[in-house]
Amino acid sequence: MTTAPPAPAPQPTASPARRVAWASMVGTSLESFDFYVFAYFAAFFVGPLFFDPLGDVGKTFAAFSTIALAFVVRPIGAAIFGHMGDRLGRRATLLWTVGIMGVATGLIGVLPTYDQAGWIGAVLLIVLRIAQGLSLGGEWGGSILLATEHSGPVKRAFYAAIPQLGSPVGSILSATVFIVMTVVLPAEELAAWGWRIPFLLAFPLLLVSLYLRWSIDETPVFEHVVAEGRRDRIPFVTMFAQRPAAVAIAIGAALLGIGSYSLMNTYTINYGAEQLGFSFQSLLIATTIGALLQLVTIPLFGRWATRIGSAKVVAWGALGTLLIAFPMYWLLQFATFPILIATMIIGGILPTMSWAALGGLMNDLFPDHFRYSALSIAYAIAATVSGFVPLVTFELGTSTDFAWWHPGVVLVVLSAITLVSAWAAARRRPEPEEG
Repeated sequence: MTTAPPAPAPQPTASPARRVAWASMVGTSLESFDFYVFAYFAAFFVGPLFFDPLGDVGKTFAAFSTIALAFVVRPIGAAIFGHMGDRLGRRATLLWTVGIMGVATGLIGVLPTYDQAGWIGAVLLIVLRIAQGLSLGGEWGGSILLATEHSGPVKRAFYAAIPQLGSPVGSILSATVFIVMTVVLPAEELAAWGWRIPFLLAFPLLLVSLYLRWSIDETPVFEHVVAEGRRDRIPFVTMFAQRPAAVAIAIGAALLGIGSYSLMNTYTINYGAEQLGFSFQSLLIATTIGALLQLVTIPLFGRWATRIGSAKVVAWGALGTLLIAFPMYWLLQFATFPILIATMIIGGILPTMSWAALGGLMNDLFPDHFRYSALSIAYAIAATVSGFVPLVTFELGTSTDFAWWHPGVVLVVLSAITLVSAWAAARRRPEPEEG
């Protein structure tokens, strides 16, 4: 009696790897666009439009809570879609996640406000934010795997950075839309109906994302796992049973990359407008300039990660951010536009190092047969913690009479946790592909 030879190891080629990586980036761009649209929206419109009876402090608290809500349910979505990704495939799962996200975001654009329908709009907003959070739970991990599992080991760290471009692309798109709207529409019309436009734009972006993801193949790594019969029945359980330390490391490594965006693009925008006197338009221009720079730095950091390792790039970014956190927020108190631009650039580049190399770091920590679940759940837990960053920073600000250093405390804590986690990841050997 003879046994069949094992399935041949996947042999990716460069051309599909590039095409798939960029297709993956389009999906993360939609995710990021939706996130930033709501982040800008929450900072200026959610409170007055949906929670106005709660008063000035109450409606601001409620607005930031709607951001946190999507992050709270994100681990649930990560468990659901992570299971699907490890059992049914990366491509099919990502079609579901991007579809749910696009539809939920678009529907926010047609919600009735409190003046139009009382609390009905607020309730529906919460439901749609839950749907967004669930889909977000499975989107990032799948996008990273779609890019890395179509590539070879030499360039894997670089291709892991490409989906991370979705964050600045989404930030640029959302900020550009709001900048144009603030120029074209009077404030009254913007508050009355103009705020709906960015959400409705999610529908055409969704069609593009669905087309691109439909046109690509399943990853050769997942096909290899299926061919060898190595799929776990419950990947979630296997992940915690076999790699609990790696999960903790991945969560800590992700905190700065995600949390700094919540701090800089949500809380700092609101803080800059309410406490420092910057105009909404100036704040959006500053964040857009920082995002444009990321279009260059993310691929460069990805290439650097192929040379020295993803974990080391994450560590250098965390160390740099830790060192500049307090000086950056001290300078911001002088409230000049050039200082604002410098803050967004410097405060963006260093965390971007940690963000660009994050996918490569996580990919190296876990084996292929439960990698989707591991990446999704670790990232979702970090995102859930980060979702409370604006709220925690706001509470710290109110308790310190908005002392100049209060956002710096939060940024230093995030940086320190990521630095220690990246150091621990660098001491572990990358997980080899089985087969």
